[in-house]
Amino acid sequence: MEDGGNNSQEARLSIRVGNAKIDLRGTEQVVTAEILKLRADEQWSSAIKKVRDRREMAFEAAREAARTSGMPERGSAFKSLVDTCRLKKKPDKILAAIHYLREVEGQIDSPPRELKQLFIDSGEDAEDVEKWNISLYLNRLRDQGRLEYTEENPDKNRFMILTNEGRAHLDSRAQ
Repeated sequence: MEDGGNNSQEARLSIRVGNAKIDLRGTEQVVTAEILKLRADEQWSSAIKKVRDRREMAFEAAREAARTSGMPERGSAFKSLVDTCRLKKKPDKILAAIHYLREVEGQIDSPPRELKQLFIDSGEDAEDVEKWNISLYLNRLRDQGRLEYTEENPDKNRFMILTNEGRAHLDSRAQ
């Protein structure tokens, strides 16, 4: 929100996807009302679909590169993600591991042993990683709203997925 200088708050939302451009300005209430109208509009749906398609294309390119290379760089790719996002805490690293396994490698099942192996492949000390109680971290991340069960496999930690809040948390670490 920007301060308009006269004690009124001005909000602005600007989104550009391909040729579609959305630029809203006004008070927070006006912008919120316009957003609600836009969400029902076909242009909004089209823009969101384009974003999702581009995102999926990027993930598919990463998955294909990993497949064609036989995954020898799996550990270094994950380590690069952890380093780039400056992740130091175990819960953040575990969240990133689930994101990596699901979005880059395309796995739908990420049991604790698979998470531990990813950390070992990335250069973490194997003896230290073996002591980690991954299930405890998964449950805490779920309690924090950063992970959730899938509808197909409720109450099974190995099938947890990131919530929007979990993605936002990882994104905030990368800035």
